Amino acid sequence: MDIELKKVFDRIALSWYNFRHRSIFKEELEELAAIWKQGKLLNLGCGHGADFLAFRDNFDLYGVDFSSGMLKQAQKYAAKFKYDVSLVEADICCLPFADSTFDWAIAVATYHHVKGKEERLKALIELRRVLKPGAEAFITVWNKGQPAFWFKTKDVKIPWREKETTLLRHYHLFSYHEAKKLALKAGFKVLSLKPEKRYRLPIKYFSRNICLLVKKED
Repeated sequence: MDIELKKVFDRIALSWYNFRHRSIFKEELEELAAIWKQGKLLNLGCGHGADFLAFRDNFDLYGVDFSSGMLKQAQKYAAKFKYDVSLVEADICCLPFADSTFDWAIAVATYHHVKGKEERLKALIELRRVLKPGAEAFITVWNKGQPAFWFKTKDVKIPWREKETTLLRHYHLFSYHEAKKLALKAGFKVLSLKPEKRYRLPIKYFSRNICLLVKKED
């Protein structure tokens, strides 16, 4: 676990709750909720909880985050929108759940905060472990090919202004090829690999996000 990054997210939790009050992947998540219909759903790196909304009616909700500050906001978010959720403070590389626990999972803007190639692989293998055979997971990460990062390294520090202080958050920028390769290496079948639905250009490689839908095969 990156302790310094954890401290950053603890500090920005309240302002993030206000800044990103609704999921930017609303369309994708609502589409998945309609397809998945019901079951036990795990939200990895759940933050303040906005990505739960699409699943609040028919799913048994679980959220994991390493930031106690974010989990406090997630509890407040659940109370505001009137849904029940079980929240756990934990490292996504070491999940406190038994094998084959969950029917579905989402991990929105989570894995690009994990430092180190081996740690990212470990985190995805851990996700696969807690999913049931046949379960699917929706994953988003930032894309290195977006124009803002053409002349940057793959690992960058993104600033967040908190009152008079500038806080830095670690991001690993993925390529489409790298994201697919990592998912396959973790043992998943890749069902789809595409940009966010808000992206309108014909060439996917310039999108801000990479969206994966993966499956744990029987």
